[in-house]
Amino acid sequence: MDKEITEITESLKIHSNELAKLGSELSEIQFNYKVLDKTDHTYWEKRVDDFKKYHDKGMEYYKKIHSMMSLVEKDEAGMFLLRISKLHQLGDKLFELLGEVKENPNIMSSKDKQQSKWSKELKEQLIEQSNKTLHHEMDMNANFREFYEKHLKKLLEDQ
Repeated sequence: MDKEITEITESLKIHSNELAKLGSELSEIQFNYKVLDKTDHTYWEKRVDDFKKYHDKGMEYYKKIHSMMSLVEKDEAGMFLLRISKLHQLGDKLFELLGEVKENPNIMSSKDKQQSKWSKELKEQLIEQSNKTLHHEMDMNANFREFYEKHLKKLLEDQ
C-alpha cells in the first residue's frame, strides 16, 4: 500500500510540474475574452489566432489536470472530463463566431445605426458565447482548486 501511495505521489509531482509549465505558457498568451467594438480586419485576424493558441494550450492544461485527478479520484476525474468536453464545444463555437467576425469586421461597429439584424445577432452571439466560455473556464478552475485542496495538497506536501 505504501509503495502504491509513493508511486501515485511521484506521478502527481511530475504532473504538477508539467501543469505549472503549461500554466505559465497559458498566462503568456494572455487572451482576454472581452469583446471590443473594433472593425479592423487585422485586429480580428490576430484575435482568432490568439484564441486558437489559447484554447489549444488550455485544452492541454485541462487534460493534464484530468490526468492528475484520475490518479486519485476516478469519479471526479470523469466529471472533469465532461467539463473539458463542454469547454471544447464552447471554444469551437466561439472560434466559429470569431471567424465570421474576422470575415466581416464592420459588424462590430457600434456607430453603424443601419446594422442589419444578422450583424446585430452575430455580435450578440459573440458576446454571449465569449461570456459562456469564460465562465465555464472559471468554474473549471474553481472546481480544480477545490479538488486540489481536498485531495492533492496533502499528498504533494507530505513528500
